[in-house]
Formats: sequence, C-alpha cells, structure tokens
Amino acid sequence: MQTTIEIKNLEIMATHGVLDSEKKTTQPFVFNATLFVNYLQAAKEDNLSKTISYCDVMQDIKDFTTQNSFNLIETLAYRCALFLIKKYPSIEKITLAVSKPKAPFDMTFETVQTKVTLSWHKVYLSLGSNLGRKEATLKKAVKLLGAEDEINVKKVSSFYKNPPYGGVATEEFVNIAVEIDTLLNPYDLLDVIHKIEKALGRKRTVRWGNRTCDIDIIFYDDLHMKEKDLTIPHKDYKNRDFVLVPLSEIAPHLC
Repeated sequence: MQTTIEIKNLEIMATHGVLDSEKKTTQPFVFNATLFVNYLQAAKEDNLSKTISYCDVMQDIKDFTTQNSFNLIETLAYRCALFLIKKYPSIEKITLAVSKPKAPFDMTFETVQTKVTLSWHKVYLSLGSNLGRKEATLKKAVKLLGAEDEINVKKVSSFYKNPPYGGVATEEFVNIAVEIDTLLNPYDLLDVIHKIEKALGRKRTVRWGNRTCDIDIIFYDDLHMKEKDLTIPHKDYKNRDFVLVPLSEIAPHLC
C-alpha cells in the first residue's frame, strides 16, 4: 500500500539566485514535499522506526538548502529531491516544489515556483563485448552505470560466452545482464548508455559489427513503447539466448 507524507510551506532562509545580491543576502524559499512511501506497518504498530521521520526530512531540506548555493531554483529543487530519495530507500517517489516569494522582479506577484517529481523505475539491461579485454570492459560498464547519481545497480549476472550474432561480427562475445533502479526516463537513460558506450571505445560504424561495448534496454518497468530510436521491451530479446540466459539468472520470473 503506497501512502504519502506531506510537508507544506516549510520556509528556509538561504542564498540562491543568479544575481550577486541573491548570493550574498538571504531570502526565503518555501518548500512543499510529498513523499510516497509505505508506512502501513508503522501505523499498525505505532512505530517510528518503520517509517520516515518528517522532522528528519525537514532538517535534511534545511541543511541541504543552507549548505549549498545554486543559480536556479530548478537546480535546487532537483538536487534536493535527488538527495532525499537516495538517502531514504523507503521513498518510492517524491514531488518537491520550491517557491521564491521574494524574487527580485519589479512586478506584483505572490510567488514563483518550480516543481520536480522523481520516482524509481526497475530496468533490465543486456551488456555485451567482443573486442579487447571483454570481461574487464563489462565490469567497467557496470561501474560507470553505478557512478550515475540517478542509477543504483542492484544485480549483475555471471559472464556468458556466446558466438557472434547478426552475421556481421566475427569475434566471440561475452554477455551479462544487469538489474538497475533508475530515476531516469527511457530516453535520458539511453543518453547515459550511449555516453558509457562511447567512453569504452564503442564506434557505431557497421551495424551488428564487432564492438567494445553494447548496452541494450530490455525491460523498463512494465512499459511498452515503440519509437524510431527506442523500443521497449527490446524487439528481439525473445530470439537472443545471449540475452535470455543471463537475464534468467537474475530475474527468472521475466523469462
């Protein structure tokens, strides 16, 4: 059962803004947060240890806001929400709004506000390499995935050797499957994947050719999408033993 904890109109004096004066003189920032958690057990037992203390969360927001300084309240809202959802594993989703009632505009207004929503998504990836030090490359790819603020690596399969696929590649592949939790949407996740592939020497010259690192999104929650650059679930995963065998090791219920 997903329930919510709400914090309304938490005012904190801090220095965020583009102008020099905003960086030197404090002004009020007002926070409204909705935390999506499961506190049924805490409510039944009347036990604080089974839920999140809203006092702790409010102190965290205050500390984060006063110990940092950003040009944009969009950055403040995103970074603060990211900090909270990563600190408290029981938060499944968070919506955080930041208002700036004293923004330096020569107009009459109540406030300006930005709002961000972050939620965890379960994703399964297939990774392969058939050039160079293959296992070392795949380990590096997993490390780079885990280094992203918006990604938590949860499970990694064993290494599996497979013949080349697609009739173009000539060298034997090593493949793994990886389970991650991510705050990224599918296209932002794809951008991160392409960045990691490039960092590991991937060159997109010949389709299905030899490659240092290949990362495919197989599943993203229960999402079904078919776009020009991205299809989820992966359109050919059912025909690929090099995907299914590693995946069955870490997620047998999906196979």
